[in-house]
Amino acid sequence: MEKQYSIKEVSRILGIPKDTLRYYDRIGIVSPSREHNSYRRYSKNDLINLMNIQIMQYADFSLEEIKGKFQFHRMQSVDSAYCQEVAEFLNAKKAEPRKKIAHLEKVSQLLDVAVETLRDFNHESDQRLAVFVREIYRDLHKKGPGITKEDCDGHQN
Repeated sequence: MEKQYSIKEVSRILGIPKDTLRYYDRIGIVSPSREHNSYRRYSKNDLINLMNIQIMQYADFSLEEIKGKFQFHRMQSVDSAYCQEVAEFLNAKKAEPRKKIAHLEKVSQLLDVAVETLRDFNHESDQRLAVFVREIYRDLHKKGPGITKEDCDGHQN
């Protein structure tokens, strides 16, 4: 007979709070079996599913996305259309961290230019910083409503 784990053991093994495990059961992401006394008993497959959930959360998937898109373990046979749908979802999802990386690289560049300007403050370094800041502002302005010229009360660059 396969070893079954109590909620306390699973919590200790995987570092998931017991309340979180109860919540996962309540929303149907992981549904452990129940003993006659209604205590949850987790199988090895349940532990693997929980580890996969932790990995997907690490990759910034919401519980709703996990529940809706990643139900392979509950399928009797693998449906190729479903696999294609999930593959397309993952492909779209990977754009999000790439955007974050690009943003963080831009922030890092801004900080580098600001540090360089402050360490060797002169007209040329100040101009480089001003050009970079205007470029960032233009990028921000493209993404949505920004501050209008009137909002600046006539301030100059």
